[in-house]
Amino acid sequence: MPQSDLTQRAHQLLPAMLDAVEALVCLESPTEDLSACEAVAQEAVGILEGWLPEPARVETHAGRPIWRWGVDRPRILLLGHLDTVWPVGTLARLPYSCENDVLRGPGVFDMKAGVVQGWAALTLAGVRADSGIGMLLTTDEETGSLASRELIADAIAEAEAVLVLEPSVDGALKTARKGTSWYTLEFEGRAAHAGLDPERGINALLAAAEFAGACGAWASADDGTTVTPTLLNAGTTSNTVPARASITLDVRAWSWAEQSRVDHAVRAWRPTVNSSGLSVLGGIDRPAMEESSSGPLFALAQESAARLGLPPLEGKSVGGASDGNLTAAAGVATLDGIGAVGDGAHADHEWASASAMADRAALLASMIDSLAGRATT
Repeated sequence: MPQSDLTQRAHQLLPAMLDAVEALVCLESPTEDLSACEAVAQEAVGILEGWLPEPARVETHAGRPIWRWGVDRPRILLLGHLDTVWPVGTLARLPYSCENDVLRGPGVFDMKAGVVQGWAALTLAGVRADSGIGMLLTTDEETGSLASRELIADAIAEAEAVLVLEPSVDGALKTARKGTSWYTLEFEGRAAHAGLDPERGINALLAAAEFAGACGAWASADDGTTVTPTLLNAGTTSNTVPARASITLDVRAWSWAEQSRVDHAVRAWRPTVNSSGLSVLGGIDRPAMEESSSGPLFALAQESAARLGLPPLEGKSVGGASDGNLTAAAGVATLDGIGAVGDGAHADHEWASASAMADRAALLASMIDSLAGRATT
């Protein structure tokens, strides 16, 4: 189809897209509320009934609802999530609104507008459920996708490309993401009365504090690696030597090599102050999504934008992680940030551009057309 016709049809579909965004945003879906996630997934099935000839479906995996359309193991996978960070009741404080070009409401930018853009792209591309193209929406991405990882790994078993519907960053696509590592270190000491006989105790808080002071040396400004202690818990009462302490650590890095280097440092560290025990929980969570995994798909996105007459696309590297980290680490070409244009993920000022939804849906449809053709030649 002529690309100009694709863009025109995308804008004709915009009113339906906006109705779909409103319906999704007005069904609050915090990750921890399974019934709310089930409700929004079922609503998503109903919305798509009028868009595509084959129905979507809601399945349960590892006790969580997921939304799916197309084959289970597609060649081209559109990947996203329906859960948000916002608790039920936020909508009363931050109601959905559409004024001029600005959409507001909890989860509109991250990432319900992007979900609708994915549906529109499938519709515009005229794909069928047996075409080797599929779409998967999970409901636990915001808390690390622990229940969904096995499902995602199976979904990309035969995939050649993954297009992640996470929001853009200042309109730019996300061509690289830092990997994330999470640790909890638990220190064991021995309790004693802090006034009568503190010398009989072993102060676990001092060992945790020593770690907090030492771990910053593992960061690397040159490599962009950050190592940040975030939570510290210790003690039971104000007059007791703490017998236990724990500290959590957030590590971000641009490469697997850097994540591995810090992981080794964390596990090899030992306190020099008295401590009777140390346990290290956690580890590398999401490997880095390196630019090599997104390069060809980003080039295709740029070519598609040019054909559509859209402004030139930019690519950016970001510190946050997504399920795109998982698919890239599995060796599948992955491009992230193809979702909404806007700002304010996880913040009260969250918003998405209404007009940009049509252009981004056309962009994604054009990429699907190209990838589908490439996959069959």
